[in-house]
Amino acid sequence: MSKRSTTSEREAISLHDGRLRFVAVADTHSAPHPRSHELIAREKPDHILHCGDIGDLRVLDALREIAPTHAVRGNIDAQVKGVPDVRTIDIFSGDATALTLLLLHIAVYGPKLRADAARLARDAGASIVVCGHSHVPFLTRDRDLVVFNPGSIGPRRFHLPIVFGVIDIDRAGVDIRHISCETGKVWRPGLPPGGGPAPPFTRKRASRGRA
Repeated sequence: MSKRSTTSEREAISLHDGRLRFVAVADTHSAPHPRSHELIAREKPDHILHCGDIGDLRVLDALREIAPTHAVRGNIDAQVKGVPDVRTIDIFSGDATALTLLLLHIAVYGPKLRADAARLARDAGASIVVCGHSHVPFLTRDRDLVVFNPGSIGPRRFHLPIVFGVIDIDRAGVDIRHISCETGKVWRPGLPPGGGPAPPFTRKRASRGRA
């Protein structure tokens, strides 16, 4: 985390008819992929998460045309006002907390969850950490937490795909996947987009309740 004072916000969102869909994006750098708006809208999200490195704030305005958008600052957004560094989202089913998400820009070092991010998640009672920064899409479990990077929908970095994430929550658990902005299909690491069975680490069911 940055040495400057860290700002945080916490909010509550309820399941709708027992379900909730988030689209998660990151690292737009002022230039989201031309198809990203169309493809995100196609998923009909209830809410959108932006994991930082927003760039031009008109990016958020465009996402809000699709669904309520919840963003955190990335390292290029240091001067952005009104956007926190860390956001905690409690998902409610009736009067009970079904699940808590922690949203921040930098949460991993290589494939491992950073100790400071793990501590923030545990302090918040979160079981899922959603992050950005690396542009590398992945889904894993570390320190008993589900860690999800939706990848970047901004300018391509090296050979990396241009993708976003979909997080489906219901009373049974959570289903997480990536969607390619280039093909419009499910993206799976190590496989042609949309082809073959999903490896076990690309689709996870996160247990209900706090970690």
